[in-house]
Amino acid sequence: MALTKYWVWLSECKALPLILRHRLLEQFGSPEAVFYAENDDLLQVEGMTPALAAALKSKSADDADRILGTCERLGVRILTLQDADYPLRLRNIYEPPCLLYVRGNLPLFDEEAAIAMVGTRKATPYGIETAEELSYAMARQGALIVSGGAYGIDSAAHRGALRAGARTVALLGCGIDVVYPAGNERLYRDIAASGALMTEYAPGTPARGANFPVRNRIISGLCLATVVVEAPDTRSGALITAHTALEQGRDVFAVPGPIKAPMSRGCNRLIADGEAALVADTADILWEYEARFPHKLNCGRVEMPHTLLSQTEQPHVETKRPEEAAEEKPEPLPQLDVRAGTTSLTDDQVRIVRQLRGGTLQVDDLIEAVELPTRRVLSALTVLEIEGYITQSSGRHFSLHAELIEE
Repeated sequence: MALTKYWVWLSECKALPLILRHRLLEQFGSPEAVFYAENDDLLQVEGMTPALAAALKSKSADDADRILGTCERLGVRILTLQDADYPLRLRNIYEPPCLLYVRGNLPLFDEEAAIAMVGTRKATPYGIETAEELSYAMARQGALIVSGGAYGIDSAAHRGALRAGARTVALLGCGIDVVYPAGNERLYRDIAASGALMTEYAPGTPARGANFPVRNRIISGLCLATVVVEAPDTRSGALITAHTALEQGRDVFAVPGPIKAPMSRGCNRLIADGEAALVADTADILWEYEARFPHKLNCGRVEMPHTLLSQTEQPHVETKRPEEAAEEKPEPLPQLDVRAGTTSLTDDQVRIVRQLRGGTLQVDDLIEAVELPTRRVLSALTVLEIEGYITQSSGRHFSLHAELIEE
């Protein structure tokens, strides 16, 4: 527990970008060594500035002690990068979480045929029914279903697995003790009772919009494949998860829908661009993994018990009064500080966002414009998209989605 305190302390150093926390661990070997490192030694780490080093040295371990006490009271386990059962799949992604808070029974992910199922919160009856049926069938066939615990497709995926009598795992974009959305409190209890709730955010952390795209890299990183059921074609968290999965070398599948259906545009585009395989049945997803997990998967046909939509969760739709809709203003762009000595971005990321300031660029044109190795550009794009500073459209075109603060 004493060593765990320093992992919590390092994870709560929010002034440091995650890549810098990993560089500190590489340089010093442990978070405890980082905690006691001299200022001059900290400044030897690539990307470390005097301001960041000062912020690091001024941070006490009091918050870490408080978090440890809360976890002990709630029965929450803290899984760190140094633990033997930290999933190897996750350890090998770009910028894995330094630690995870776990409530429930942690599966051995490296031994599981884990499948992520994601999609829009504002799912249609078609999307909810399809997600629940696919999840139910795959769970009965031995797959471990992973999703994000939100309304819509996420809830349907978890519910399908639970109805099959199987475990399921929810990756949260908030603290382990925060139920978001509030209406899923019972679902959260059911997930934790058989499977697990997991998050990289400390207890008490509220659900913030910026947390969820960052969280999505963990969903895809823990799984063999990501299945997108419904997703609109603009700023969709499900599409970010799909593209992150592709960057991680994972398989991506998508459920097609009517060409004029707004909630199917993202799925149809993934299929049309060759980024996702079309899903018509669970066999389309699981057949490739059956030979790798013969002791887990049995891909015989499974029929879900017939259930009317009215007997399950109705699609969650937020309604507004006409006067509220008329007054609704576009969400302001996030501000991104790219000033030297103050930015949390790497030099590669700064070069890319400045290049995208001039307009949308296809990935090959962007690589040529910034004159950086392809691998470095793709890694930087993944992080920027996860953080919400850029958006990706069809054909791997990237656009800036932030207001730059420059000198």
